[in-house]
Amino acid sequence: MKLTVSGIEDGNPAPEKFAFGVFNEDDHMSFGANRSPEMIWDQVPDGTRSFAIVMFDPDVPSVADDANQEGKTISKDISRVDFFHWLLIDIPARMRCLPEGEDSDGVTPKGKEFGGGPVGVRGVNNFTQFLAGNPDMAGTYFGYDGPCPPWNDEMLHHYHYEVHALDIETLGLSGEFDGATVRNAMKGHVLASARVTGTYTLNPDLPECQR
Repeated sequence: MKLTVSGIEDGNPAPEKFAFGVFNEDDHMSFGANRSPEMIWDQVPDGTRSFAIVMFDPDVPSVADDANQEGKTISKDISRVDFFHWLLIDIPARMRCLPEGEDSDGVTPKGKEFGGGPVGVRGVNNFTQFLAGNPDMAGTYFGYDGPCPPWNDEMLHHYHYEVHALDIETLGLSGEFDGATVRNAMKGHVLASARVTGTYTLNPDLPECQR
C-alpha cells in the first residue's frame, strides 16, 4: 500500500500549518493552524473492509517534569514513549483520500467533541493527558491535534502518519478509546500498512536544517 501526506516528504520537516504549536520568539510557543493534512492512499489489498489512520510521536519524554520549563533542558538521552496525535478508525473501504483540514482546522481549547469526525470514528489523543493540569485547556481531545513538542527538548521529534487496511468493517470501539486500544484491536486484522514520517521541533537551538 502507498500513502501520500500532502506537504510532507518522508523524513523531512512537517509544515507549521499542521502543528498545534509553532515557535514564538517572545513566549517560545503559540498556537498553530493545527490543520489535519491531506492523506491519499492507494494500492489497497483485496479483502480490505475498512481503514484506520494512526498518527503518533515516538520521541516524547517518558518523564515530562522539565517540559517547557525556563532554565531547564530535556536531555536527548532520556527514555521516550509514544504520544498519539490522531486516531480515526472504521473509515469505509471505498475511501482513498481524506482532504486537508477535514478532521481539524485550528486549536480547540478543551478538545474536539466525541463523534463529529469527517468519516469513521474518532479516538482520544494524548493531549487529553498532557493538558489535564491546564484549567484553560483541560478536556478530552478527540481526533487530530498536531505536533507540539517541548520547546526545550534536545531531540528532534518524528511524527509517523499511518494508514492501515483492515479485513473487518469495524474495530468495535466506541467512547474514549486510546491509541493502545486501537493497536490491540487491529492485531490479526491488518492486511497492509503505509507510513510517512515528518519531523518537527520548537527548539531554536537545534540546527536550522531540522527546523
